[in-house]
Formats: sequence, structure tokens, C-alpha cells
Amino acid sequence: MEKVGFKAVVGLSQSQLKQAEAIILPGVGDFSTASKNLASLKEEICALAREGLPVLGICLGMQLLFQKSEEGEGEGLALLEGKNVQLPSSVKVPHMGWNTVRVVAQNRLIEGLQGETYYYFAHSYYPDPVDKDVVCGETIYGVTFASVIAKGNICGTQFHPEKSGKQGLKFLENFLGFVKR
Repeated sequence: MEKVGFKAVVGLSQSQLKQAEAIILPGVGDFSTASKNLASLKEEICALAREGLPVLGICLGMQLLFQKSEEGEGEGLALLEGKNVQLPSSVKVPHMGWNTVRVVAQNRLIEGLQGETYYYFAHSYYPDPVDKDVVCGETIYGVTFASVIAKGNICGTQFHPEKSGKQGLKFLENFLGFVKR
């Protein structure tokens, strides 16, 4: 994050959240554990998001933007309606490696990223949003799934931009531009 211009602070306190210019939910772990870890901050994160603070979820972080997951117990932040479902048994799970994201709706986060671009994925679940209008990018891996979502100040990627080379850095630069607007 610092490589693209963020001053990153890692923390899980209400005082740190109140000082933040954006919240980035990272993408490592499982839904149940992450849900438990966020429980004490859920109300604060949701209140800040409703006030317009930019929120970016990466991989598991994006899945936490939704209500629940087939992966296990716990509640997401419910900033977006929908649930997370497991990739089909017809493909190797986890989905690890490079795959394309096809732009299906223009958004400031994907400015300068044309058509189909390769990004790095590492996941076994994906979000199934109720409102399909939040989907900006899709990926095919046994099923077509939302790989980029955005609604107002809430956005997420199923891929890992930090592991996706120049195009991943461009995505993060676009998010920084959104934060600094």
C-alpha cells in the first residue's frame, strides 16, 4: 500500500478507525475467524462506511463486505447484500494463480485497465451479490463470479492486487485516487 502512496497503519482499534482515511480489509484467513475478529469493531466500521469512508475488501476482505458465507459460522459486515459460496467441485480448489478479470461495468477503480486483464487469485469462495449492479468485473473459473465490486464508497476485489504486478498496482493507485478525491 505504501508503494502506491498510502500511509498504512495496521490496527484493530476504534481510535485508529476514527482517524483513518480509508479502511482496507485484507485477504488472508477464513470467514468464521475473520468474523469473530471483527465483531468488536463491526458497528464502528459500518458507521464509518455509512458516513462515506472508503472501504476496500481484498479477497476474504471482500467476502466480509457481505452478510454470510458457506465457509462457516459468523456474520459479515453486511455492507452489501449477498453471501459467499464455494467454487464448484468441478474445478481445483483453491483457485490459485493468474486469471482474467473481464470489465462488465465502468468504475473509477478500473480506469486504465482495459477489457480482460490478468490478476492473481487465491480463494475457494466467492461473493454472490443480491444486487448484480455492484459487479464491475467478472472472472470465470468453473463458474462466472464477481471479481470486482463497487457501490459508492464500498469496493472489493476477489483477486490480490498486491500480488498482481503492474495492473494490481494500477488498481491500488486508482483506489488511492478515490480516497484522496
